[in-house]
Formats: sequence, structure tokens, C-alpha cells
Amino acid sequence: MTLEALTQRIKDKTAGASGAELNAKVKFDFKDDGVIFIDATQSPPVINHDKDEEADTTLICTLATFNDILDGKQDPNIAFMMGKLKVKGSMGLAMKLNGILED
Repeated sequence: MTLEALTQRIKDKTAGASGAELNAKVKFDFKDDGVIFIDATQSPPVINHDKDEEADTTLICTLATFNDILDGKQDPNIAFMMGKLKVKGSMGLAMKLNGILED
């Protein structure tokens, strides 16, 4: 799956979440494949590919792992324990994202 396709899936999933529910800045870092940044402190949330944005939480994984998480094929908690998913910043916010992004 491409970065653009994942960006659209994230837009679709965050559209149902209220800004107050998330109210944070989140970055998905796919290393050489790019970055998806969400600023949910604004309504509607701003989503872009600017890797220099400051985030409250950064999730680091491959595009394939993240796609599997969105498809429900990979539990994000298990991905984290296996080292497939790394979290920098607020773990509580990462857990909140789990609820918003799960299928």
C-alpha cells in the first residue's frame, strides 16, 4: 500500500473522531517511505506529510505493519511488544489512537 492510500485511510478513520477526542499532534513515521502528520488540535484535523512537524506522539513502523494494523490483521499491542511498532512520546495517546484507528 502506498503512503497516499494510507493517508486517505487515516483521513477516513479520523473523520469520525471528534477533535476533542484526540486533541493532539501525531506523527506516523514510516522511515524511508515517508511520514503522515495529523494535527487534531484543529477542526477538522490537518493531515500532511511534513516530517519536520513536532508531535505529541510518534509511531514508527513499516507501511506494511501499519496497513496490517488498520486491516485488523496485526494487533498494535503485539506489534509493539515484538518491536515492529515503536512509540515516542505519550503512550496514553498511542493507546487512544488504537481505539480510533482499529477497524
